[in-house]
Amino acid sequence: MPQYLNSFIHLVFIGFVALFPVVNPVGTAFIVNPYFTSLSRKERLNAVKKITFYAFLICTITLLIGHWILELFGISIPIIQLAGGIMMCKIGWESLASDNETVEKKPSTQTADLNVEHFSAIEGKLFFPITFPMTTGAGTIAVLFTLSANGADRSINNYMLNIGALLISVIGICILIFVFFANTKRLINYIGSSNEKIINRLMAFLIFCVGLQIASGGIINLVKSNF
Repeated sequence: MPQYLNSFIHLVFIGFVALFPVVNPVGTAFIVNPYFTSLSRKERLNAVKKITFYAFLICTITLLIGHWILELFGISIPIIQLAGGIMMCKIGWESLASDNETVEKKPSTQTADLNVEHFSAIEGKLFFPITFPMTTGAGTIAVLFTLSANGADRSINNYMLNIGALLISVIGICILIFVFFANTKRLINYIGSSNEKIINRLMAFLIFCVGLQIASGGIINLVKSNF
């Protein structure tokens, strides 16, 4: 029992660390804030609740059916581990090397519709583009595919343990999305650009390390399967 608990806590931590940089609730909160500038506090909370729900839905569906999608296309787990780990390393490295992480993340839509006046005017934009791809995009899906693949080739108990831990991580990320999106004005007042960059760089380094760990696991599994 202690072994399962330790594994569960470890998976929750790994999932949270891997998801935080690609979702980047702090940076994305600044990006989506122009959509909400003309909303009342109540309207803003309603919008953020829907965005949080959509983000949770995307992540949960990815976790639950990702394994069967891999089987459909005949992709092996070690290959997903290796490719996903490389992608996560790339995300971390680019974030470390970039001077404008927040701006570069979603440059095409961050200044759109700055003069929205009512909740009804942006309701159709809450899923696309605000939730997908601005909040939970391809990077988030790739990370979830990679993390869920770690337990897909094990026993049903380990698989359920892996999925349960990742769901906890997703819930934690969704809570952060709600908190930061709902309080962006306070963030602007209390968090300067320099502090935001420090947080982004720290998380980028962690995601680079997690990516290396997952990629190395994929290489080891490939070697074992061939010998």
